[in-house]
Amino acid sequence: MAINHAKAWAEFRRMIAWIALAGVLMVAGALWYLSLYDALYPSAVLATIGGVFLSTLLGCGLFAAAFFSDKSGHDQSVTDATRHEDDD
Repeated sequence: MAINHAKAWAEFRRMIAWIALAGVLMVAGALWYLSLYDALYPSAVLATIGGVFLSTLLGCGLFAAAFFSDKSGHDQSVTDATRHEDDD
């Protein structure tokens, strides 16, 4: 399997853009939901934006990093470096 680092980087950047869009949509949904039941105070809005957006980026970003690591060949190079033949 040939490893194409440029393609892996392009896919990673595309995934991060989609993750950021998903984070913005989740923040909008959370703020809408909170506005249904109570008035939105500036501190609640900031906490919601920070909590929802950063949690989404962190969770999805770690998955994207794992996929990038596999597609770019970093996982294989670590496997090759730690594998050794027994000289028995």
